[in-house]
Amino acid sequence: VYNATPTWGVSVGDAVGVADPVLTQHLHLHQGQTFSFLGIRVSSPLSLVVNGKRPPGSALAPPRLALSNPSVPP
Repeated sequence: VYNATPTWGVSVGDAVGVADPVLTQHLHLHQGQTFSFLGIRVSSPLSLVVNGKRPPGSALAPPRLALSNPSVPP
């Protein structure tokens, strides 16, 4: 689950309700093999319903800012 903290997640057997999912078909070619699978994205783990309950606010990972300056050598 994207944007979830490492300490929160769902387990095999959990019932998960997904509000406003975005379904995407992924197709990747690697070393002559084709990999195809569906992906479901939601805006936040807080928009899910797991076993009839909303995840706690602590399930959402805090934002991180990453900066880079390609004109400066590492």
